[in-house]
Amino acid sequence: MALVSYAQAAQQALALEMQQHDDVVLMGEDIGRGGVFGQYAGLQANYGVQRVMDTPISEAAIVGVAVGMALTGTRPVVELRVMDFALCAIDEIVNQAAKNRFMFGGQGRVPVVMRMPIGVWTGSAAQHSQSLESWFVHVPGLVVVAPATPLDNHVLLRAALRSGDPVVYLEHKELWASQQEVTGWPEQVSDAELGAAKVRREGSDVTLVAWSRALTQCLEAADTLNAQGVSAEVIDLRTLWPWDKGRVMRSVEKTGRLLVVHEAVQVAGLGAEIVATLAAHATTRGKALHRMGAPRVPVAYSPALEPLARLHSQAIVKRVNEIIQSPPLV
Repeated sequence: MALVSYAQAAQQALALEMQQHDDVVLMGEDIGRGGVFGQYAGLQANYGVQRVMDTPISEAAIVGVAVGMALTGTRPVVELRVMDFALCAIDEIVNQAAKNRFMFGGQGRVPVVMRMPIGVWTGSAAQHSQSLESWFVHVPGLVVVAPATPLDNHVLLRAALRSGDPVVYLEHKELWASQQEVTGWPEQVSDAELGAAKVRREGSDVTLVAWSRALTQCLEAADTLNAQGVSAEVIDLRTLWPWDKGRVMRSVEKTGRLLVVHEAVQVAGLGAEIVATLAAHATTRGKALHRMGAPRVPVAYSPALEPLARLHSQAIVKRVNEIIQSPPLV
């Protein structure tokens, strides 16, 4: 048993993959000194500057070079510091990495992992606190992954490196210091499957679906709801595309109610896609299907305003109680 942080889990995943596979290379700003959150600590010292490469401050150049390297036989891991900065490389991500395999009949593959830390980052304001996962879920050709726990940040990062396709890999900026006890670390840790959700808590009255840091709020809300006599099943989606439709549908068939919770802005968010998919499915049609996300406002720098853009477990509890108390659908 070992106590592992979210950042350490990712660092260990990269260390193991680099040890086992010479084609894994790392690229990004300041990763030689360990990265902003320590997620690359010690890797340049162990594997050298040719495999752990500090880059200029140009996201378009970083991703563009990585796409070319991937097409010629390497498996680059690209560090974009925060998701907000990935917008500077949107053409390389959307029009080059995502489309190459399709446009050239599968002759080339782009096995690049693009790490884009998401979410509200305390005191960092609107340009450093975005959750834009729905943008990338919308793009054909991209796999989108969002680990919520240290263990998942280890096993899903390794799975992403082995997928053979471009992966948008979303780690929450305020999860890096979170810790988890892991049995058999790291040698006996089982591999993960992309596209498989996990039930983090069993329940019978309502299904809560979340990913990344929103999972924490949902689990806290489930504890409060349980004390009120409401049994909430909590599902961690883990992979946003492909997402585990079967696991979510089976849960909603059992509970009859769904609330999808995400830190991203609610308008046009992934929650809408999940609700729409279930609403169109015969086994879940007629169930109570709802979503909950952030308001359509930029994240403020002001300490008095920033909490208004955050998810809180109390708000989830309030919304679930409204769903539970509403008349059943007919």
